[in-house]
Amino acid sequence: MTKTSVIDSIIEIVEPVINDEALDLVDVEYKKLGKTWTLRIFIDSDQGVTVDDCKKVSRQVGDMIEIDDLISNPFVLEVSSPGLDRPLKKEKDFLRFKNKAIKVKTFSPMENRKNFRGTIQDCKNKILFLDEEGVSIEISLDKISQAKPIIEF
Repeated sequence: MTKTSVIDSIIEIVEPVINDEALDLVDVEYKKLGKTWTLRIFIDSDQGVTVDDCKKVSRQVGDMIEIDDLISNPFVLEVSSPGLDRPLKKEKDFLRFKNKAIKVKTFSPMENRKNFRGTIQDCKNKILFLDEEGVSIEISLDKISQAKPIIEF
């Protein structure tokens, strides 16, 4: 199984379980770190995530992966909050940060550039509406390679 298909399979089986716990699946990473494969699952909710949430999801997900035999080689499972600089991927993610500043990178150039910084005005029908210093920019979510909040201290 390829790395991408492992991630897709993991998302397919774990997202309903995570949603049943009133949590959101933010991201899944499957990487080789040194000699060890690591599966990272990032969860969140409007109320935040506790250590108990991470433990519960870890137990449930670990059992499901083992039962479905999705990963054949040894791996380390990590379940955690995505942190302050969490990736924004789904409409729900962007709407959670509405009226907040973000930075966006696109896969290919739009208006001769790939990097944008602005305030989220809206996100609907898989289109991000970004206000960049008074200029409205529309970016299709499938064109975004990376989007993260701008952390202001």
